[in-house]
Amino acid sequence: MNHPRFFGYGSLVNLATHDYPDARPARVKGWRRVWRHTSLRPVAFLSAEPCDQTELFGVTASVPDGDWVALDAREHAYRRHVVTQQTDPAEHFVSLYAVDPAHHHTEGEKGPILLSYVDVVVQGYLRVFGQEGANGFFATTHHWDIPILDDRAAPVYPRHQRLTSSETETVDEALRRLGCRIVKSLA
Repeated sequence: MNHPRFFGYGSLVNLATHDYPDARPARVKGWRRVWRHTSLRPVAFLSAEPCDQTELFGVTASVPDGDWVALDAREHAYRRHVVTQQTDPAEHFVSLYAVDPAHHHTEGEKGPILLSYVDVVVQGYLRVFGQEGANGFFATTHHWDIPILDDRAAPVYPRHQRLTSSETETVDEALRRLGCRIVKSLA
């Protein structure tokens, strides 16, 4: 049976955060990663938006029997989009989640990026693609000017993972190179 597949470009790349079968590296063209503020929560979401010049590395995995209920619940702030420019043309039904424009937050107070979330994503890229994949994640993600809340001691992100010291160093060094502002509290 040919099950539909999703394309993960953020936390779904970290295979420790889900148990969807047949996960494998993949690429999609025509999308770029962005940090996005929404009206749904006080921290930034990692999202994707159309961009003709960009190719994203990530993973695809099967959604058994096309039962999207659990994945849609996990990705509740996002809208599912069919991706037409993936690397495996035999995969007819690949979907990508991006924050629903109805939830974009453009005015007023804007929350930080959670470091515990960045950690999960980068750990996934390191384990699937190695250092080159982690470097690619940082290079193809936009809006690193948003402050990053250091919540490692008490992770806010519900699917946080324990990183090795090497993985932590990779994240910290990349954020330093990008000139990111790390904050210890929301105050």
